[in-house]
Amino acid sequence: MVTVRVPATTANLAAGFDSLGCALGLYNTLSFTPAEELSFTGCDKEYQTENNLAYQAYCSVIKALGLEKEYVKIDIEASIPVSRGLGSSAALLAAGAMAANALHGSPLSKKELLALCTEIEGHPDNVAPALYGGLTASFMEGSEVISVSYAVHPDLRFVALIPPFPLSTHAARGVLPAFVPYDDAVFNTAHAAVLPAAFARGEEALLAAALQDRLHQPYRRSLIHEYDEVERIAAEKAEMGYAVGLSCCTAALHLAVKHA
Repeated sequence: MVTVRVPATTANLAAGFDSLGCALGLYNTLSFTPAEELSFTGCDKEYQTENNLAYQAYCSVIKALGLEKEYVKIDIEASIPVSRGLGSSAALLAAGAMAANALHGSPLSKKELLALCTEIEGHPDNVAPALYGGLTASFMEGSEVISVSYAVHPDLRFVALIPPFPLSTHAARGVLPAFVPYDDAVFNTAHAAVLPAAFARGEEALLAAALQDRLHQPYRRSLIHEYDEVERIAAEKAEMGYAVGLSCCTAALHLAVKHA
């Protein structure tokens, strides 16, 4: 049996839209035991099929290793909420891939596992921090996943504010414009370049400045009730030296907090 603990992740980090992701201190723990047939504990009946993302990633690794299809018993202890912008699907994919690799002697590198998971997920911004931890910047170069890791200051803490209503990725994407002004593109490029250093240093003023965005948050804020009020409170806390930024991902608002 192999047990894997995978963190929640936040992506779309302000100016790092669709590129920056960060692992959080909230985890799903999955155990995989070779078995004669596929079975699950700890998840709803509708997810106890071969379409389960953890099992899909498991099978993807088995196929990459040139092995015959095999079955496992998967026990899931889930603390990451589903469809709330905290990378629940990426966590399942990372767990399944890591488990299959470990049960067969770990022949694949994390970079190879990232490629397999990204093929299923469709994008690497949540999967990369789920596998590597910390803060990651990722993009696709053709079919190849390029990902680099950054340090996160140990005093930083994150708070996820999850409203009691669903917001689909389709709806969140639907409000984004097809084109943006040149000035906004330059604004985001500059802020995204500074953001990793701000996370590494843990400087409140630098983080508050670097977490500004013009590509997605201005358009999505109308979809999230009380967004303006939360942003106002975050700005007040930033002046006090605690809350240092706000990021929007699906229906979750993510605050980075510096503990004095």
